[in-house]
Amino acid sequence: MTNRDKGLLSKGFVIDEKYTVVLFIKKGINAETYRVKSKNGKVCFLKLIDYSKLHHTAFNVDNDPTEIEILKAVKHPNLAIYKDSGELIHGNKRFGYVVLSFIAGETIDDRIRRESINSWYDIKQIAAGVLEGLKYLHGLPNPIIHNDITPSNVMLDLSTDIPTPKIIDFGYARYFNQSLKSFPKHELNKHYIAPEGFNNVFSTQSDLFSVGVIMYQLVFGTVPWVKQHSRFSLERSDEEDLTQQERSKPLQFPEPPDAMVDFDESVVPIIRKALGHQPDTRFQSADDFLKAIRGDLIESEDTTTHRMTSEAFKSTRQQRETSKGRGFDAIAGMADLKAQLQLDVIDALHNPEEYAKYGITIPNGMLLYGPPGCGKTFFAKHFAEEVGFNFIHVNPGTLKSKWVNATEEKIAKLFRDAEENAPTILFIEEISGLFPSRDSDVHEMSKNAVEAMLAEMDRTGEKGIFVLCATNYPNKIDPALLRAGRLDKKFYMPPPDHEARKALFEMHLKSRPIDFGIDYDRLASMTQNYVSSDIKDLIVDEASRVALKKKDRITMEILEDVIGSTIPSVPVQELEKYEKIRAAMNAEIDTTNTKAPRIGF
Repeated sequence: MTNRDKGLLSKGFVIDEKYTVVLFIKKGINAETYRVKSKNGKVCFLKLIDYSKLHHTAFNVDNDPTEIEILKAVKHPNLAIYKDSGELIHGNKRFGYVVLSFIAGETIDDRIRRESINSWYDIKQIAAGVLEGLKYLHGLPNPIIHNDITPSNVMLDLSTDIPTPKIIDFGYARYFNQSLKSFPKHELNKHYIAPEGFNNVFSTQSDLFSVGVIMYQLVFGTVPWVKQHSRFSLERSDEEDLTQQERSKPLQFPEPPDAMVDFDESVVPIIRKALGHQPDTRFQSADDFLKAIRGDLIESEDTTTHRMTSEAFKSTRQQRETSKGRGFDAIAGMADLKAQLQLDVIDALHNPEEYAKYGITIPNGMLLYGPPGCGKTFFAKHFAEEVGFNFIHVNPGTLKSKWVNATEEKIAKLFRDAEENAPTILFIEEISGLFPSRDSDVHEMSKNAVEAMLAEMDRTGEKGIFVLCATNYPNKIDPALLRAGRLDKKFYMPPPDHEARKALFEMHLKSRPIDFGIDYDRLASMTQNYVSSDIKDLIVDEASRVALKKKDRITMEILEDVIGSTIPSVPVQELEKYEKIRAAMNAEIDTTNTKAPRIGF
């Protein structure tokens, strides 16, 4: 264990007979952080400050730590909450300590190390929380500049349904009227320092610059103007010079991650303005910044450039999503379903005027349902290729959010993007998890999501949007989504029949080293009730591994042995349930739902 892995205070150490150390958290340049328990059993954070390592600007005129003075004076939902402070002597050294309310959560830095934040809406909410805290600090009679806004110094409080960003660690915070000529900028993270900070000029605009860096990092996965230096260590002054040289170059905006389905091109002008090289070109206040991320337009001399950048994003995304594939040729079997889709959907999408002559409207949407592993997602992708439209693929994880109203906003943004790039096929996986029946015991946020989806699906066909959904549980979807004018067409995706299984074996084996005499009819006969994924993943792939181990070709004997030792992934009893679901969907039998049907929405 290194020195950075343990603190000065051991577990169980008692401070002023009031706080007992529970856990060491981290060590900084001049302070350590602990989790402690008070005499009344409440868990708190305690920051132990080494006075001997503090810069002289960290003390006020009374020789008290400025950090503690500031924490005593401030109170805001987006700031750490002061509880207590004091001093102690340990190891013949004098320390100060400050106790803060416990925050049940993690820092932004911890979060993005664990997993990225794949929602522009969530990123805006985090930035807004930080800006609200800064708006309060900057608006005090004697304004406070935090000076160290980084992902490590913003915690996400996860104790409620809506994560709340809280600014922590005021070790470098200073009052606006303090002289910062000898401020210890060398201790700050250079990636988040505003350009003027390298010359020891810090202001409220400097804090806002740091928020812009965090937003850029959350969206694009890296800090702006980053450059990998030599593996040899650099002097701090050289490192700062290189950083400033990089910042003299134009700011680049890489392509946003695919997972961020609600990406909004407004991010470009917002972040560009936040990261202006000169303070007077940036947002002049936290309130201005807040208005921008909440939807107010940003006008600047670079408006044309911003628009061109946004168009470039759109063009790149559209090009990626409309890449032509093999279409139905990549799908084994399913001839009847392909023919029906050709007549009911594909031809209607391509020839709306012809269908209109006969009073047939373009369908709004289609539902694919059936047991897992039957190729619903695979079919949807190749259906989009067959149609030749833009294709947007989303799953519940990219639309759901802990934030109130966030899912509804993401749904609205999704349909706006689809309409802008029309004609578009919008494919939503596992729709039952996203839009469950409102008659079931579901959270109010799920009900709101259903109503938002219903509103967006009205007349989507007229907007050039075709909504394609897939689920294993159609009986759990809100019934209003299955009515005429929404998911008009419903197609059951059963386990492949004999001809489809034969075609699947031929398709998956043809590019592998196979022996002569493979009997595809026999393989199909041996695999009744096996779903599509079973044939590839459990049988063909396993037979390939056996043949590879033997340094031999894939033989009929190997395939038969693998089939003999493989159980279908979906039990027969489960398949029988799906047949009943299909009958209910086709109105062949009454459903078990005895509740009165909903009217309209």
